[in-house]
Amino acid sequence: MGGRRQRVRVVTMGCSKNRVDSEHLLMQLSAAGYGISPEEEELEDAGVDILIINTCGFILDAKEESVQAILEAVDAKKRGVISRLYVMGCLSQRYRSELPSEIPEVDGWFGAFSTDPLLQELSVRRNPALDTRRWLTTPGHYAYLKISEGCDRQCSYCAIPGIRGKHVSVPQEQLLDEAAALADQGVRELIVIAQDTTFYGLDLYGQRRLGSLLEKLSGIEGIEWIRLLYSYPASFPEDVLEIMASSPKMCRYLDIPLQHSADPVLKAMRRSIDADGTRRLVERIRKAVPDIALRTTMMVGHPGEGEKEFEDLLSFVSEYRFERLGAFAYSEEEGTWGAQNLKDTVPEAVKQERLDELMELQAGISLKYNESRIGSIERVLVDSCDPVENTFSGRTSRESPEVDGEVNVTCNGKLPVPGTFAEVRITGADEYDLTGELL
Repeated sequence: MGGRRQRVRVVTMGCSKNRVDSEHLLMQLSAAGYGISPEEEELEDAGVDILIINTCGFILDAKEESVQAILEAVDAKKRGVISRLYVMGCLSQRYRSELPSEIPEVDGWFGAFSTDPLLQELSVRRNPALDTRRWLTTPGHYAYLKISEGCDRQCSYCAIPGIRGKHVSVPQEQLLDEAAALADQGVRELIVIAQDTTFYGLDLYGQRRLGSLLEKLSGIEGIEWIRLLYSYPASFPEDVLEIMASSPKMCRYLDIPLQHSADPVLKAMRRSIDADGTRRLVERIRKAVPDIALRTTMMVGHPGEGEKEFEDLLSFVSEYRFERLGAFAYSEEEGTWGAQNLKDTVPEAVKQERLDELMELQAGISLKYNESRIGSIERVLVDSCDPVENTFSGRTSRESPEVDGEVNVTCNGKLPVPGTFAEVRITGADEYDLTGELL
């Protein structure tokens, strides 16, 4: 490259799966001689030459957020803060025929699977030896491990299959090499992700291999916690629960988006599991791993959800009392089965009312769950420290980063180091966060 090293920044929008893509790209760029600018630095002060935005195109809010980030970057380019601007990821994959003419100031548009063309644009030849190496953009002690790409499901509301394509598993050998390299970098918590983690292995091995993958990941020295996200409920692999209950490295934590509880809605959603099956699954999980923390996602306002179905959902959430629950309102997405075959009949105001009521119910459930932990002694992974206040924040195995609450701890003595574990007595709680004292 000659002369001053050009500095590049990758801004990641949307989910943790996008973050993994960004980290693979950054490793290739760093190895080729580019300087890497962290996202958290002020752009005007960072000396960034090239800005790459890795976009999300899943739902309306995410699309609008990505477009706003692009427009702000265009403004920065016009002001001379950056010299080149590239866009990659799901939004540009989904709208690659429209976006270039609408925002011509962008120097190049690249889809969700266009890392090599983007590298070529930047005069970089991909180094295959680095395919399992990452430039981490998370705190150095935890990292996401994406075990597959795409999804074979055909849920009515979901645009992911149209954007990311069919399910493709990453070979176990490649994942174990990547995980071992992350452990060598100092990663202590490995968070297993995909569009659908439970489908892992079917395409490569003719059977689900998530359980055996988790077992092998548990054998990697240095990894102390393994957390499982994005697990589809239909045909859930039972051996995963056995491993979760028996392995000391597996977090007793499961993210399993159920979306709804009423048969008419589940059928309209094309979820491949009915109301009874959903209830039986939750009960099996609770029985197999009695101390598990369950995170789920629910959708309100989907076509087919009347007052009766919404009341069923509230009753279901009240009965099963999920430790963590997120929710969103249905939005009709072009290209999805729902947009082509269902009429969006629930008014937006009603969707918002239902969303507010559901989240108010969950806030009370979360508060009681957190209050039940007061007085307990829990192992906390330290995420960040404040030496001025002599406090630190971290998480137990029951909290996933970025989506769950934190444990905020006051120290009387020396602060622990981020990435280490501390024994903490829980002294207080609200709906989201806990407070504690270092033992």
